[in-house]
Amino acid sequence: MDQKELYNKPWILQRADPYVTMEDGQYYFTASVPAYDGIVLRRASVLEELKDAEEVEIWHKHENGPMSKHIWAPELHCMDGNWYIYFAGGEAEDIWKIRPYVLKCEGKDPMKDAWSECGKMQAADGDDFSFQAFSLDMTVFKDHGKWYCVWAEKTGVGAQVSNLYIAEMESPTKLKTAQVLLTTPDYDWERGAFWVDEGPGILKHGDDLFLTFSASDTGVNYCVGLMTAKSGTDLTDPLNWKKGRYPVLTSDAEKGIYGPGHNSFTKDEEGNDVMVYHARTETEIVGDPLYNPNRHAFLMQVKWDAEGKPVFSYE
Repeated sequence: MDQKELYNKPWILQRADPYVTMEDGQYYFTASVPAYDGIVLRRASVLEELKDAEEVEIWHKHENGPMSKHIWAPELHCMDGNWYIYFAGGEAEDIWKIRPYVLKCEGKDPMKDAWSECGKMQAADGDDFSFQAFSLDMTVFKDHGKWYCVWAEKTGVGAQVSNLYIAEMESPTKLKTAQVLLTTPDYDWERGAFWVDEGPGILKHGDDLFLTFSASDTGVNYCVGLMTAKSGTDLTDPLNWKKGRYPVLTSDAEKGIYGPGHNSFTKDEEGNDVMVYHARTETEIVGDPLYNPNRHAFLMQVKWDAEGKPVFSYE
């Protein structure tokens, strides 16, 4: 298929918060499903073929208690030879008690082998703040031998604000350091119906780290912001990160793409960087935007400018 036919068009329908990773020549895809009731995986040797690949549910929500409601935004990571899935879930008895949880694959084949529950992600010893409130959209990445965790968590009283935090990891299921604030909704584009920064994604390019994040409410106002840091620096020092003043990706009426966000990154078969994001194709959302199923997974090739900065374009 011509790449122009693949990019910036609905790719996998009704799959929000898409995450793609590639390991040992195989691409893996996971995402939130409209029912928010389980975690699914697909696998293919070619990125494009994930669209029609068999989808397998590898875990289903509980009937009650933790992990029984709102199963959101799973991410699949291979860490030191083992597979882990990070996802958020609520409780049937308290549906907005959203917290991050971890699954571990007991074998080497994440599609076929059994998965065990590791419970809620653990804060560092002495950290009485992390994962105490509405927490979701956890991602992890490795830089210069250290694993880091980034997630969104609400804070404040009254109408709460969703911020992004970072910490170094002690293990795949526990943080080593206390949370550090990366970004709070400072600008108008982060302040739609809700004040939100969430959905972090990491892109490495040379010695630069780029952290995309999603902002505002999940309708047509949803957009993507960008933070930058240097690889090898102390990434738990907020002064080592710089936040862009304006979003790098927004709705485009001419293209019919609305509310782009909650992205991840992978590479195509030629080694080009690819953003995997979700978006809507309509402006009028029927019912509650959270439960409307029409957020679809899209692909976008990431371009690079002369200064080595990523360019996110629908062209």
